[in-house]
Amino acid sequence: MTTYYILQNYWWLIMSVLGAVLVFMLFVQGGQSMLLQCPDEKQRAMMVRSLGRKWELTFTTLVTFGGAFFASFPLFYSTSFGGAYWLWMAILFSFVIQAISYEYRAKAGNVYGHRFYDVLLLINGVAGPLLLGVAVAGMFFGAEFTVTKARILDVQAATISQWGPLHGLEAIASWKNLLFGLMVFFLARTLASLYFINNIDDAALRSRQRQLLKANGAVFVVLFLATAAVILTSGGVAVDDNGNAQWVDYRYLNNYLTMWWTLIFLLLGVALVLWGIGKTLVDNGYNKGIWASGAGTLLVVMSLFWVLGYNGTAYYPSLLDVHSSLTLRNSSSSEFTLTVMSAVSVLVPFVIAYIAYCWRAMDHDKITAEEE
Repeated sequence: MTTYYILQNYWWLIMSVLGAVLVFMLFVQGGQSMLLQCPDEKQRAMMVRSLGRKWELTFTTLVTFGGAFFASFPLFYSTSFGGAYWLWMAILFSFVIQAISYEYRAKAGNVYGHRFYDVLLLINGVAGPLLLGVAVAGMFFGAEFTVTKARILDVQAATISQWGPLHGLEAIASWKNLLFGLMVFFLARTLASLYFINNIDDAALRSRQRQLLKANGAVFVVLFLATAAVILTSGGVAVDDNGNAQWVDYRYLNNYLTMWWTLIFLLLGVALVLWGIGKTLVDNGYNKGIWASGAGTLLVVMSLFWVLGYNGTAYYPSLLDVHSSLTLRNSSSSEFTLTVMSAVSVLVPFVIAYIAYCWRAMDHDKITAEEE
């Protein structure tokens, strides 16, 4: 096993950790999607204050994830972000209006009123997780692109990847992608309820959130089982050491069985997510479900990344040309770049530690109705 090979695998491991943290932090978007469902103005204000403590952490994780992908696997970045730009622009737009909402919602002289900004938060709360899920689903089920590296020398059209006229919006029309996106959306809502129960000290709000947890949790479990079944029965692109690519039936199921440790992470993660939900529902005095379900979410997402990219599997299959599919070997930065970046990667634990420190500092005191 060469050093370059090890570095590519190492950076995919880094991406799996960052991706898992990002999915967990989407509980902020899940909470925003519930704001207009809450009829009580005081409870809604507490929810906004609670989410307002964390939304910047989600944004930080999203930027770190995108930057790390750009540096470690630039061909994926240019192919997906540069080709499917309408899909990614829709995602980024939803996060821009989120930032605007938290900045101006409570400012003096707000002529639009709280409800206007709550609608903007709702848009991000729905579009953010749903469209991010659709974009990630393309990494399992494939996207409509071709890659021709020689085109970089064409001064008239120096674009390596080619996409259809919809530039990523066609992904929304795929039922598999939508199923994945809806699963991510209801996971975000489920984690949001667990977060509110832990973070807000208000009996009425906690009671309401337990009711929402019951409904959203049930929908999430059904969608997760359906999504898992689709992934495990789907084919994927296998690439040998000579770069020969072909579609193989049950590729992700075979990866789980071949890399048995990924299956352990998956099952343990599922168990933790269900424990956090179940314990919170049966015990009204229990408010720490966010930690069990959050840890389970991290384990499940990391295991999905591993079966997606390891074991000679293309992590971004092309539906138009199987040989255009992206793998860890053909899409990464140079060995020199990855080596230099490996020294920088020591910052990743600091990013996670920063999130943990800020979380602890901001949650030292619970949100209450009396807080201004």
